[in-house]
Amino acid sequence: MLLEHTKKKIIDLAKNAVFVAESTLGSGKGKEKKEMAIKYILRNIPLPQFLKNILFSLLSSFIDDAVESAVRYLKTLPKIQGD
Repeated sequence: MLLEHTKKKIIDLAKNAVFVAESTLGSGKGKEKKEMAIKYILRNIPLPQFLKNILFSLLSSFIDDAVESAVRYLKTLPKIQGD
């Protein structure tokens, strides 16, 4: 149950993380944005630090996939353009 809840939280955080990374770094710089998104997830997951370290070890591919999925999701959103 805790693991499923944590995975759901990671997916939610990944969307925010990708948006923040894209807003901060702009287009290009894919590797840097991915690293920034992963750090964002680990920083914001509501767990003690030692559990975050274990979580990252056990779920690194899941986190990576969540970030990639969030990138695909972000690309489907309409672009907002100013005047």
